[in-house]
Amino acid sequence: MFHEGGIPLLDWRENLEFDGRGTLWVAHITKGRVEGYAPDGTLKTSFPVSGAGGIRRGPDGMMYVNFGVNPLTPVGGIVRFDPTAAHPKPEKVVSGISGINGLAIDTEGNFYLSRELSTGILKIRPDGTKDEEWTKKANVFGTNGLEIVGNQLYASVITDTSSPVVRIPLNDPARHTTVVKLSKGPLGIKLLDDLTAFNGDLVVASFRDGELIRVNPETGRSCVLVSGLRMPSSVRVARAFGDNDPRRDLFVVEASGRIVKVTVG
Repeated sequence: MFHEGGIPLLDWRENLEFDGRGTLWVAHITKGRVEGYAPDGTLKTSFPVSGAGGIRRGPDGMMYVNFGVNPLTPVGGIVRFDPTAAHPKPEKVVSGISGINGLAIDTEGNFYLSRELSTGILKIRPDGTKDEEWTKKANVFGTNGLEIVGNQLYASVITDTSSPVVRIPLNDPARHTTVVKLSKGPLGIKLLDDLTAFNGDLVVASFRDGELIRVNPETGRSCVLVSGLRMPSSVRVARAFGDNDPRRDLFVVEASGRIVKVTVG
């Protein structure tokens, strides 16, 4: 266990990302803050971000966080902060958008935002303008987790009872396809949350079942990698974080408040 939780849902840690410089950054959605942890589990720093959600490192080395993900803060956007600062100060990059959740950033600095109750993954250019044409073509409803691998954007869908993982080509979003459907019917809906690339596969969190599911993006074959988690909402590969091995070590945040380290044998 990397960090113990508190009262489930009230201590909801929504997302996480490694900055590649020895700090794990965690978005705490219910307490409206971003936390920075050292490899030994020590809380190094914390600062307010209202309704903090998806968090990712940009190609510029800055950290970007969705805000307004909490329904109590209906107007959202993206803030950024310098992970090397002694006292990071978030500044707004994008504002005036609502209903967002997950975040991905491509090598050119374009932002992709998932929306659980809307159709179309939002694409926002580095200058903050919306790429309406791209979003219209990426017409998948109810996306949650986002992960870019090469020139493909992978998205988990939380609202679809078949629990699909979808592939969207960055340069041709209209040609999106379903990689796999992880549920066989409405009663088996997984409530898929965030996902990450791991050793050539994808690992996606099932919020409902407390599982990490490994998916081969080429064949769609899947298996349960880990079970027994408590409402896992995001999973990331440990990168440049102490003696953790990115080939084996995953970190998970949960709506229970826990941060869990998972070592894959």
